[in-house]
Amino acid sequence: MDRKTIVVMEGDQTGQELLEESLRVLEPGVTGLDIEFRRFDLSLENRRATDNGVVHEAAAAMKECGFGIKAATVTPEGPEDVGSPNAILREEINGTVIVRTGRRIPGVNPLPGIHAPISVVRMAVDDAYGANEWREGEGVDEVAFRTERISRGVCRGVAEFAFIQARKMRATVFGGPKWTVSPVYEGMLKEEMDRAAGNNRDVRYDPQLIDATYALLLTTPGEPLVIPALNRDGDCLSDMVLQMFGSIAGAESLLIALDEDENPQTVMAEAPHGTAPSLEGKNIANPIAMILAGAALLTFFHDEEASRVSRAIYEATFESVLDGNRTADLGGATGTTEFTDEVIRHVRTKLEVWSALA
Repeated sequence: MDRKTIVVMEGDQTGQELLEESLRVLEPGVTGLDIEFRRFDLSLENRRATDNGVVHEAAAAMKECGFGIKAATVTPEGPEDVGSPNAILREEINGTVIVRTGRRIPGVNPLPGIHAPISVVRMAVDDAYGANEWREGEGVDEVAFRTERISRGVCRGVAEFAFIQARKMRATVFGGPKWTVSPVYEGMLKEEMDRAAGNNRDVRYDPQLIDATYALLLTTPGEPLVIPALNRDGDCLSDMVLQMFGSIAGAESLLIALDEDENPQTVMAEAPHGTAPSLEGKNIANPIAMILAGAALLTFFHDEEASRVSRAIYEATFESVLDGNRTADLGGATGTTEFTDEVIRHVRTKLEVWSALA
């Protein structure tokens, strides 16, 4: 494999601690891959010190090399503060699609009937986030307004990538927006879903209104699903889907920028959870999501060796849980570092055995 560069975006509190655990697994001494890490300090302190300059630098580097892994970061509340680095990163790499996949964690009971993976493919921009809001009137006559927008380009990217993801997972593209109530606005995503279905007839397609999607997920027969969604619908839906499998800390999140042919051009991997300040320094946080973020990133290298290592990391992570190594959120007492140690041991064993069998 040719050398690949991964932009490492350091973060805050427990988010930074878990990033370091993920990087331990990705080290060339463990994986055998020729990977270089370029680090950028996106902690709140440094974002303030550089007036977000470091965020723009990280985004430019990520566009250049195509790959990034980011720790959870603190978003300050004050309107005059530095705000969210995620918004800047999404805009500057033109990241329009977020993918989060819930999957069964061996030895951890999901909701009844939930067995196969479920991916939520949502808009990363527009919709309810960034909408203009204002109020008029006073007292009980006061009225609140909001203007939202979505674009056909983003809808097309979400729809097309949903079918790419479904083909990879051998899944059904399922769900959708509330196109019957909002045929002009939400109907745009449904139109692009139908268009993508016509171009991908080998992939099963079962569109459902968003409210029906929520209800049917609780009675799913256990088949793998990929759900394309608007920005806010997908944000809410992915949190529910991940928790259905036992923990929001059990899956990775991917921000993807697509090229003009709707193929991934830049990919940023992270955990879907926050900085968990109450867990900082206690060595009890669950590192699974960050470890899997690194594994997921390797699949976009389009290299057979990297794909093999990615599979080894996924298998090693879940085998470690099955062996009884569980952090507190999964009902165990294994420490963060100790859990990662076990994952690394499993990865090394797998790669050595697979090499001998090859």
